[in-house]
Amino acid sequence: MALLVSVFVLASATAQAGVTSRIDRNTIDLNESFMLEVVVDTEIDLEPDISALDEGFYVGQSTQLSNTMIVNGAITRSRTWTYQLMAKRTGQLEIPPISVGAEQSQPIRITVREPANAPPGEADVFITSEVDFNETYVQAQVLYRIKVYRAVATRQPALRDPVFGGAEVLIEVAGDERSYEALLNERTYNVVERVYAVFPQESGEVTISPARFEARVLRDGRITGRKVFESAAQTIDVLPIPVPPADNPTAAWLPARELQLTENWSREPSELAAGEPITRIVTISALGQLETQIPVIAPPVVDGVNVYPDRPELSRQVEAGGIRGMRKDQYAMIGVKSGVISLPPLEMPWWDVAAGEWRVARLPERTINILPSGEPPVVETAPTLPAETQRSGESGIVTVHSSFWRLIAEGLAALWVLTIVAWWWTTRPKREPREPAPPPLHKQQARFLKAARAAALAGDGAGVRQAMLDWGRLQWPDDAPRSVGALAKRVSAPLADELGRLSDSAYGQNGADWDGEALATYLRSFAILEDKPARTKDLLPPLMPQA
Repeated sequence: MALLVSVFVLASATAQAGVTSRIDRNTIDLNESFMLEVVVDTEIDLEPDISALDEGFYVGQSTQLSNTMIVNGAITRSRTWTYQLMAKRTGQLEIPPISVGAEQSQPIRITVREPANAPPGEADVFITSEVDFNETYVQAQVLYRIKVYRAVATRQPALRDPVFGGAEVLIEVAGDERSYEALLNERTYNVVERVYAVFPQESGEVTISPARFEARVLRDGRITGRKVFESAAQTIDVLPIPVPPADNPTAAWLPARELQLTENWSREPSELAAGEPITRIVTISALGQLETQIPVIAPPVVDGVNVYPDRPELSRQVEAGGIRGMRKDQYAMIGVKSGVISLPPLEMPWWDVAAGEWRVARLPERTINILPSGEPPVVETAPTLPAETQRSGESGIVTVHSSFWRLIAEGLAALWVLTIVAWWWTTRPKREPREPAPPPLHKQQARFLKAARAAALAGDGAGVRQAMLDWGRLQWPDDAPRSVGALAKRVSAPLADELGRLSDSAYGQNGADWDGEALATYLRSFAILEDKPARTKDLLPPLMPQA
């Protein structure tokens, strides 16, 4: 009997296991490998059925990993299988559902492009760069992609970021570096890919200098001197902000590739007792936009309901389409009088960068029935005689009611009511005075960067240091750099090199010179190294390709 119960429990767990598939990127070139992950949200002994992949893909090496997490005493387990795939043809392909037991994942669509032409420069090592949009809008995301191809081993590799010129831009690293293999001209290359999300802050033209890869190449057992490989330069035309839609002339500017507007409630909101709070959570998810740029949706003002907003929760995640910014607003709502009320629909206008038009995300109208609170029933008193007397028919006793005592009773009742009102007034949730919202984080940082550029052009080293440290406190609020030298280790070259010279000029023994004009130029475009010390050297892992 115990054995049958164990088999039943195992079968139930297997049937309820959720299966998820994901890939490291959804646009690839033919003969480029990519990674497919199959994740099961429980620990099971079954293997995924990947036989459906053979029709459109070559399946390479595979690995698996088990993961166990303990959160607040609750144990969760999962297992992940990773497969290296390479497409057999170009076009729009679909990774079919992967089955694990009785469950299966959702299909995934990918785009396979024609392979690149013959590699530029030396065939053993070369570097390419590309942007996904050559024309965009102010504050809209453009993905800038750098790929380093190596068919031989290298020593002392370093990838130098390009310099952005023209219109001012904000640059974010869009995920970790990826490493995979590509087959070009019948040669196998190891490819290291780095992706940046570029957000132009003004209209005009953005110029991107060639990306540079420097390394010593190992050929026939001999190592060469240091060689420099460059990609092609890129240009982005930035269009001005379009006119808001006619039906919403005050719409905030929010360009995105995709936008989702969802809501959650702490419990079912159809009925609510007066005086009882309920929480509404509104989430805005925008692909191709920073979380600090997403505007707030003001909660509607409805008669009979008090609304108390909480501090918003901002977050982001990196996907194949770039950075997805998310804003989560939470509101406590309390009904103050009974009756049926209607919460008007919530709307978020946004600009679809792919379609080039305004769209509106909407949450539908909601109806809430506010029930009366539990108040004691009202007891009607019998009317008194006009002469304020009552006579007993049997005993003949006459009782005279004095108006003095009636006034005393009424006064005590009024005092009791005032006490209840005063207690409610002192214990009710107090609406905090709304302070003017601070400017978005990126605008505060842009102000400090402008101050640093102005100080650099004026030769004011102290002004540059103060402005950059103020900028650093916003970028790393939990671990702000205390000196310009420490800050230089967290940004990309050539800005890092110039900040190092500025630091040496003030604290170094030799008093090195620094170039204010160069520093002001480098401050217009640079990348943040994600607080990873290893990235400060911009080193790539050594490569020894298989024969």
